[in-house]
Amino acid sequence: MIAKFDVAVIGGGIVGLAHAWMAARRGLSVVLFDRSAPAEGATVRNFGMIWPIGQPSGELYATARRSRELWLELDEQKVVKAARCGSLHLAHHDDEHAVLEEFSSGGTHDCRLLSVAETLAAAPIANPTGLKGSLWSPTELRVDPRVAAASIAGWLESSQGVTRHFGTPIAEVDNGIITAADGRQWQAERVIICSGSDLKTLFPEVLASSGLRLCKLQMLRTVAQTGSVHQDAHIASGLTLRHYTSFGHCPSLQKVKDRVATQNPLLDRYGIHVMAARSDNGELILGDSHEYNEDISPFDKAEIDELILLELQKIIQLQNWTIKERWHGVYAKHSSLPLFEAEPQPNLHVCVGPGGAGMTMSFGLAERSWNRWTGK
Repeated sequence: MIAKFDVAVIGGGIVGLAHAWMAARRGLSVVLFDRSAPAEGATVRNFGMIWPIGQPSGELYATARRSRELWLELDEQKVVKAARCGSLHLAHHDDEHAVLEEFSSGGTHDCRLLSVAETLAAAPIANPTGLKGSLWSPTELRVDPRVAAASIAGWLESSQGVTRHFGTPIAEVDNGIITAADGRQWQAERVIICSGSDLKTLFPEVLASSGLRLCKLQMLRTVAQTGSVHQDAHIASGLTLRHYTSFGHCPSLQKVKDRVATQNPLLDRYGIHVMAARSDNGELILGDSHEYNEDISPFDKAEIDELILLELQKIIQLQNWTIKERWHGVYAKHSSLPLFEAEPQPNLHVCVGPGGAGMTMSFGLAERSWNRWTGK
């Protein structure tokens, strides 16, 4: 007999986990599939930043703030640890500081400018040479990306009644019948496909015309920093202003882009903007870069890592720059949508491509989708 569920979610990364959780919150029976066990894609290969400051004002910023609330709910239930660390955008050039002034004066985000002295007090690792000040935002959280997905999946199974089949690649979905590669089958009233960077296995014709593209990023992790310096807030440089759409309306942003393009065009070529996030054990996660589609290779470029480190050394000072680990991740990204959604069959939803904002946006986006599907 085929097991029947109200909802089947295919994909155990953060997007799939979010949709499974929102279904379980509505009292629905849920089965969750993933080809690997545990998750090993972009969900575990990121900074662990919950980053509302990167979302533009309006619905997307509100969605990010709602996701933040849901992360804190998981923290309160001791499912994951979500630290209220906040973030600092450091300005080491006048044009960067001008962008921060323009952004903070808009009143659209919870943030404020800090002086040089305030910045150094809030960010002991900030490089004082050439420092103009910073933008402080209290909304950002820190989670451990290497354990968060597994912790949430385990909690969904043990406390929320979700049935898990990990290590179970799904080969076909047709009118509510889910077929695994080994021939096993399940049935669900609603199926949600959250296939991450895999755009070729399930409904490839839909994903091929979706406008999604793949993005590869390179990242690094230092050894633990010792001594009395304690850095809590996430750190972003002025280069990051080029990356997040929340800063796109600032008049001075073009000056930043022009200067960077003139001084070092490789930063644009490889999509480099530098950030640092502390781990609970004192190690720092550093990154990152962005290469798309045909430029993606399984082999990482030493040149990119060197550029990332060079730019970071301009904005922060570490006791030990020894690199403990290097890796890359690949995710799907849409040029204009926060998440690509399609319904190729009745009650079958393809939900793919939150880009680099999966950890930040997935819970809120999943809740929004479920509200739309169920009318409540």
